[in-house]
Amino acid sequence: MTVLIDIFPMKKKDLQEILTIEKSSFVTHWSKNMFLSELKNKLSYFLVAKSMNKVIGYGGFWLILDEAHLVNFAIHPHYRRKQFGKQLLYALLKLAISKGASKATLEVRSSNKIAQRFYEKFGFLPIAIRKNYYNAGENAIIMWNNNLVNMFGEKNSD
Repeated sequence: MTVLIDIFPMKKKDLQEILTIEKSSFVTHWSKNMFLSELKNKLSYFLVAKSMNKVIGYGGFWLILDEAHLVNFAIHPHYRRKQFGKQLLYALLKLAISKGASKATLEVRSSNKIAQRFYEKFGFLPIAIRKNYYNAGENAIIMWNNNLVNMFGEKNSD
């Protein structure tokens, strides 16, 4: 059984909970100021997933022409593998389509096979490697979904 969560646009008041998840999810994590700048960036769209009014995940993308570049995505460790990530990514990609995106891209650590398989379920395919992309010298796998609209079986409503 899938438990539904509430998904909202990210607000400044969500940042403390987001930072807790960020620090528990990534070796090199974003700062509060980085998230604050995303709130001001007109090309940036971030959503938070909440359960019982508690932030359990967040994700965001930059819209560049017709491309959504997923820049950050995480679910609180206690809420992983419970379908919440699927619901949040689905909402992000639907938002991207509504804003005019027809394709999406992201980078993921080459060692993070779980995340790679997760993104593959949403039509993302590995297409290239960015050498030494992460601070510890780890490579990033660049993944693309070149057909967002057909993935959801609908056209942009704009």
